[in-house]
Amino acid sequence: MRAVAAIVLLSLVTVPAWAALGQARDSVQSDQRLLQGRLSTVEAQGYTVHQITRDDGGVVKEFVSPDGKVFGMAWQGPTMPNLAQLLGAHFAEFQQAAKSAHRRGPLAVHVGELVVETSGHLRSFRVRAYLINMLPNNLSPEVVQ
Repeated sequence: MRAVAAIVLLSLVTVPAWAALGQARDSVQSDQRLLQGRLSTVEAQGYTVHQITRDDGGVVKEFVSPDGKVFGMAWQGPTMPNLAQLLGAHFAEFQQAAKSAHRRGPLAVHVGELVVETSGHLRSFRVRAYLINMLPNNLSPEVVQ
């Protein structure tokens, strides 16, 4: 339970904001400025990945559907991301589900259409989040990495 509480607490106090799940692709440019990172874009079969790499080694990937909405996000870096910002309107449901999770180690929350998985240790954190109902057709959730 302490590990879950620590993850939720850390997510509220670290790393600036970036696009929340379900937001428009336009938010990627503001994310790049806020994170002060380098932006690269890769077109994939049925979606686009916008990757922002920070000087501290943190990397956020925003997965955008053909209709221009962020359907998934992945974070890897030396700090936990701000999950309230990352999950946007979905943070409250994540927070409620995380409080009821009684386990140590990695956290996996599947509530409604929202999936959030967190793991890591000091200076090496990973987060993966996506909305099942926003995944482009025929796309597996495993692409969000």
